[in-house]
Amino acid sequence: MSGGQWAVRNDKQGNTRHEFAVAAALRALRREYRKGNAPVVTFIALQTRDPFRVLISCLLSLRTKDETTGPASQRLFALADNPAGMLKLDSPQIERAIYPVGFYRTKAKTILEISRVLLDKYGGRVPDSLDELLTLKGVGRKTANLVLTQGFAKHGICVDTHVHRISNRWGYVRTKTPHETEGALRHQLPRRYWIEYNDLLVAFGQTICKPTSPLCDARCPIASMCPRIGVTQHR
Repeated sequence: MSGGQWAVRNDKQGNTRHEFAVAAALRALRREYRKGNAPVVTFIALQTRDPFRVLISCLLSLRTKDETTGPASQRLFALADNPAGMLKLDSPQIERAIYPVGFYRTKAKTILEISRVLLDKYGGRVPDSLDELLTLKGVGRKTANLVLTQGFAKHGICVDTHVHRISNRWGYVRTKTPHETEGALRHQLPRRYWIEYNDLLVAFGQTICKPTSPLCDARCPIASMCPRIGVTQHR
């Protein structure tokens, strides 16, 4: 590894250790990101800055590819784009609009239940706290953090399979689960990178740093600085 690719730190015992230079990596990914590889939920957020649309499109994106999530979200929001409007639809109408997203029948029921709770408890508004978001049916930490960062521009760290895999592949964290990764990143990732970290790594993970046989040689913008931890085969 050449100089500048790793940050040098001294631990509490005064020993020198090397850390992955995450700031340099994110600068490189930011340039790649401008080519249009943003996740579909981010595109929706940039277009509307509407927490409800971000929440619903994120739910639709679970276990579903972006090329399916985007059109499904557009079809649904053409029918209703707020909790009150959503409750005027029945479950079969929502199912037809969002098909073929994964678990579309379950998601249709979840969307109706969330819309009802938002109206009854929050006056039709999406709550802007992590704890309150986590009380909504079907909303886990990934979705809640994404709503905070993309819907409200609040600091949060959204960790999905791409963020978990790539952060460990870099050696920036050494964790076994996405939940552990979120905790580790909250501890060591500078706060100024929190909001964009998911966007950059998801786009990177979908196009270049794939789960198996990542494109390390020809297309990776940070190939020279990545230790490729756990990578057994690459292109």
